[in-house]
Amino acid sequence: MNRPLPIIVLALLTSPALAIEPGWHISPLSGEGDRASLGCDRDATDSDYACLAVRCEDDYSVGVHVYTTRLGGDAGRWTMTMDRENRIFETTDDPSPYGARLADPDGMLLDRIRHGTFIYFQHADDPHAPFRYIDLGGSFQSIAEALYWCAPRVPPSEQNIAPDVDPDNEMEKRHEPSPAGTQ
Repeated sequence: MNRPLPIIVLALLTSPALAIEPGWHISPLSGEGDRASLGCDRDATDSDYACLAVRCEDDYSVGVHVYTTRLGGDAGRWTMTMDRENRIFETTDDPSPYGARLADPDGMLLDRIRHGTFIYFQHADDPHAPFRYIDLGGSFQSIAEALYWCAPRVPPSEQNIAPDVDPDNEMEKRHEPSPAGTQ
């Protein structure tokens, strides 16, 4: 006997698995969940959002990207207030699924995102638009999980070799005197 699936199950099967939401979480973009963490503003919805993404790049470097629904695009200068300190960041042309990569040569932005408490940010061409607010609570853990595998694999020729210590001759044994010539 065929029974129809309950409406709740159908709704769960047809709804998107991940969506843009406020706070820090893995990136919902296809293929990015195991390499990027996304922090979105407190008013983020699927149709209006401003997010910062911390991503493991293809060359194993760590990149900070801005990802928004801004009509003029994400490239350009961004004014940010991070824990009451104002900074301006330029974007660079790096291919990624996010809007634009922020230039962070000394790693200060990444450090503030990991260890700070809040960020307000706004595109420099939108002086009358409101600043977007991202709470950085949970950013450290979320970024650590996304960057866990962000390290180049070491080829066997560069791996550490096993120690060449002969335990019978060069190591002390419990409850016995040291071998001759070791002291």
